[in-house]
Amino acid sequence: MNLKAISGQRRQFLRHAGTTLALASTATLAGCARQAMVPNAKPTVLPRAARLESGVAELAPVRAQVDRITGIYVCTRPFRAAGPRLELEKLGDKAIVHNYGHGGSGWSLSWGSSTLAVRMAQATGVRELGIIGCGALGLTSALLAQRAGMAVRIYAKALPPDVFSMRASGLWTPDSRICDAQHAEDFGDRWESMARTSYGMYQSLLGLPGDPIEWIDGYHLLDTPAGQQNDTVSDEPEYGDLSSRIRDLRPQSVTLPVGSTPFPQASRRFTTMMFNITSYTRMLMSDFQLAGGKIVVREFTHPRELQALPERTLINATGYGARALFSDESIIPVRGQTARLIPQAEVNYALSTSTLSMVPRRDGLLVQVIGDTGNFNNSDLTPNRAASEAAVRQLAEVMATMRGT
Repeated sequence: MNLKAISGQRRQFLRHAGTTLALASTATLAGCARQAMVPNAKPTVLPRAARLESGVAELAPVRAQVDRITGIYVCTRPFRAAGPRLELEKLGDKAIVHNYGHGGSGWSLSWGSSTLAVRMAQATGVRELGIIGCGALGLTSALLAQRAGMAVRIYAKALPPDVFSMRASGLWTPDSRICDAQHAEDFGDRWESMARTSYGMYQSLLGLPGDPIEWIDGYHLLDTPAGQQNDTVSDEPEYGDLSSRIRDLRPQSVTLPVGSTPFPQASRRFTTMMFNITSYTRMLMSDFQLAGGKIVVREFTHPRELQALPERTLINATGYGARALFSDESIIPVRGQTARLIPQAEVNYALSTSTLSMVPRRDGLLVQVIGDTGNFNNSDLTPNRAASEAAVRQLAEVMATMRGT
């Protein structure tokens, strides 16, 4: 059997195996050593491992120009001070399992959170399940319920790509705005369980066609270029820091001296998981429908409308939408905006400074302002193009300092 066939079989196996964190970004680091030249011979190409061992990073520059912006996207992260709502509620003759309020960690915690939600649904003894919402939590809840032997129907007012989950940055950030510092201790054990379950599932999705999940290296520049320092004081609460609980899952960041990267300042190299959300969501939708799942496009404006559904047990995975549907005032919207640049396959690293972040997803390079104010308790979905263009210009200034550009 040739290598291509073996590789194909491996990907198929990973695709169907398994039922079962922070700086954000994407792609793999490529380092290289100088090639020894032999007269009248082709240059020697060292194995990738040897190139990485050299410790010299060769990084392609980002074409950071405002005319390469293909879209500006705004979402509202559903933050709850006490953490996500995961509980069973009786509503008329329906059992409603709530699975929402994950802040900036919806994709990151989706498999673990949905595992808990599906267990609650199973405890009601039903074989047919309805899912309200078709974002990260809705899709993973639906797939896990199918794998548990249940017949599943999704009800949603919007389907991918027209859901807020599609506007996430795409990094594995399981403790991003997940709770406030006051509730971190009480929520910690449940959070750790969700994070570890999700991590395990994501490892089983590596290497699939379209690279829905990737491990990438990134660089955090330690000295921000002149004119780009951020002296603003955060207007957001102190969020819970739970990362020490899963330190064993994450590669540790490394401080790199000046000269080891193309940038003129020292940096921290970090390694993280990245979601190529477009291909990942397409895979989830396809898997759900191939397993017999049904989708009904429908909007609900009041909980009593759920009584007309045929399923006796429902999982509510409506995210920020639960604030209006279930009058849950504990959900606080945290506005987030990204600009997407035309994809560059050669840019295979993430980059961040104190004021911006760049994530190199396959469907476009995501550029985001970080450390800005005015986003907490802000539900305005109007794109601010000037802010995104300013971030792209800042990125261009960083690129201009790279050696070889």
